[in-house]
Amino acid sequence: MTDITLLDGSIGQEIVKRSGSRATPLWSTSVMMEQPDVVRAVHLDYFNRGATIATTNSYAVWPDRLERVGLADEHLRLLDTAAAEAVAARATHGSGRIAASLGPLGASYRPDIAVPLDEAATAYRINMERLAPSADLFLIETVSSLHAARGALMGCTGADKPVWLAVTVDDDDGTKLRSGESVSNLAQLVKDFAPAALLVNCSRPEAIAAALDLIAPIGLPFGAYANGFTRISEGFLKDAPTVDALEQRKDLGPKDYAQFAMHWIAQGATIVGGCCEVGPDHIAELATQLKAAGHTIT
Repeated sequence: MTDITLLDGSIGQEIVKRSGSRATPLWSTSVMMEQPDVVRAVHLDYFNRGATIATTNSYAVWPDRLERVGLADEHLRLLDTAAAEAVAARATHGSGRIAASLGPLGASYRPDIAVPLDEAATAYRINMERLAPSADLFLIETVSSLHAARGALMGCTGADKPVWLAVTVDDDDGTKLRSGESVSNLAQLVKDFAPAALLVNCSRPEAIAAALDLIAPIGLPFGAYANGFTRISEGFLKDAPTVDALEQRKDLGPKDYAQFAMHWIAQGATIVGGCCEVGPDHIAELATQLKAAGHTIT
């Protein structure tokens, strides 16, 4: 059958849940500062459930977010902590790869936050270079516009490891990025920057298939890892939100989610996993179904 890369699932949300801490605008970064062992435990759990990649808890580790709470000086140290916990989990497990997460600048799902390209490139380059010694690949995540994608890819130009680009699409129309731009327009960015893979992430699973139909002809390895939110609420699109503004679905259990992912594989996807609210049980079920279908998990 097919070699499938099985990503992990929710990192930030899972860390916050296990910590027992209240939600803050710093999200899982605040947990990592106080309970780094929780981060390691989450990574190890995903490895033990079948995932072959640990995604570092560096998604929200950006100076602009840290500045809001007077912690800008902790930026590089927190990147080091995120990398170290993923490395330690892999060492305990004995195998696996590490994806250095490079989340969006400013906030998630906000195409209206258009950071100038040069500024964005500089920010991404700093995070990329700091995480590089521990990373097997760089994962640019939750990109909501072509502008944001270009800035991130500019920052990763010259990386000596694969760069994967993951975009987030409209909750109701997967043919469009959250900016309203067509997913098919990613083809030009692929020509300009040659990322190694193209993914859809942190979108409702119902919207993914339509996006993959437009991504497949671009010609890169592709895949998806959806979220388990009911939808991205207006409350979460305000400045410095917390995840309390988002609602977890009650109808997306492990078998339900795996059904979506197996359909993506039928479309040609070779990289699958989960995003926010898609946890270890989901990944374990997906691993079971992949093996039962004759696929090889790599």
